[in-house]
Amino acid sequence: MFSPGHAGANAYARVGVETAVMGASPHRLIVLLYQGARQAIAQARMHLQQGNVAERGMAISKAIRIVESGLQSSLNLEVGGEIAARLDALYSYISRRLLEANISQSETMLVEVDRLLATLEEAWVGIAPEVARMAAQPAAESLR
Repeated sequence: MFSPGHAGANAYARVGVETAVMGASPHRLIVLLYQGARQAIAQARMHLQQGNVAERGMAISKAIRIVESGLQSSLNLEVGGEIAARLDALYSYISRRLLEANISQSETMLVEVDRLLATLEEAWVGIAPEVARMAAQPAAESLR
């Protein structure tokens, strides 16, 4: 009647994530991407410690996909100028380090990448009040 493992919990978590994504602002979506990448790295570290090679590889692949297809692809290099270019280079570095961490089975590299993402996430969360103010400004001007 029930599938083995944690299928029910996984389905519930997927619904929660999908709901969070559907109602999220563009700013919030980036936060969710940072959180997803960091969660995948935490899972990779756990699987590395437990010797689960296949699961470690899947978790690292997920983190790489989030960085490349989510964070890096959302950059607008034409409008973002030097900041976007530097983030693009940093995301490329993060992806390479994740791949190297998987190949060399290095928890140190996973910790390094997680710290980089944590710093970026903290900075992104820190600009939330300014983003909200800027988003509210056009709405207030249209009411005049």
